[in-house]
Amino acid sequence: MKRPEPGILIVITGPTATGKTRLAACVAAQCEGEVISADSRQVYRGMDLGTGKDLHDFMVGNTLVPYHLIDIAEPGYEYNVFEFQQDFFKAHSHIRKRNKQPILCGGTGLYIEVALKAYPLQKVVPNPELRENLQLLTNDELGRILATYRPLHNTTDLSDRERLIRAVEIETFQKNNPPKEATRPNFKAVLFAIHFERTILRERITERLKRRLEAGMLDEIQRLLDQGLSDEQLKFYGLEYRILTQYVTGEISYDEMFRTLNTAIHQFAKRQMTWFRRMERQGMTIHWIDGNLSEEEKTMQVLNIVNLPDIKQ
Repeated sequence: MKRPEPGILIVITGPTATGKTRLAACVAAQCEGEVISADSRQVYRGMDLGTGKDLHDFMVGNTLVPYHLIDIAEPGYEYNVFEFQQDFFKAHSHIRKRNKQPILCGGTGLYIEVALKAYPLQKVVPNPELRENLQLLTNDELGRILATYRPLHNTTDLSDRERLIRAVEIETFQKNNPPKEATRPNFKAVLFAIHFERTILRERITERLKRRLEAGMLDEIQRLLDQGLSDEQLKFYGLEYRILTQYVTGEISYDEMFRTLNTAIHQFAKRQMTWFRRMERQGMTIHWIDGNLSEEEKTMQVLNIVNLPDIKQ
């Protein structure tokens, strides 16, 4: 199989538990590729099972596929979308300079979009004076201020006080300091996503959760707490970390933890699908691959499409 034409960025996305990482690694092994992670939590060292890193998926035969933007930050640090955009541009450039094939892979829809569309973003440094004033306001008051800047899509911003204050701080800064258009690398993105019927995806999510718990996901939470991370710091990372921390610290029972977490991941997968469908409505073409195909069939389907001369953007 020949390599894709120069300037192609292969993007593999889709809901959680669909096998994105394995497909990206298999494609990379066939075309001298390297994978750039587009996952907002896999950047953290020591947060492996809770983020679903599945690093073993990068071993294809006897080849360890190179990957980027995984394990690049310490737990407790609040990595952000601006940093991801800059790190993606650097990783893409590094891969291209060595004449390798970049493959962007992950399920964080916002990360995919800021990589492909070069949204104007900038680093927002803390404003102690503003934060001191915002601390005097209630969450409802803060929410109303945030709503004057932008539509409220993320309920986490409203339920977590520190994130709410930070969101207001960012919007206030950007109002007074409009960001400049980002300069993204020159590439033609070809997007793929793996599709399973809803009932099958639900089964895959539940089975994957069971495997991760059996592999020691709760031990990972306890280890992070023992290393000095607070309950609130872990809960900041959402989903698994929030709910598992509640169990480890005795707030909820095991059965309640499993039931709540399983439901939350199902809901998360639905939100991911909503994001990808919105991307399509906005004109981005996503090639949906049947998840029931064999590993080899899925890999060849991706490679056959990216080698077509009349790729739709």
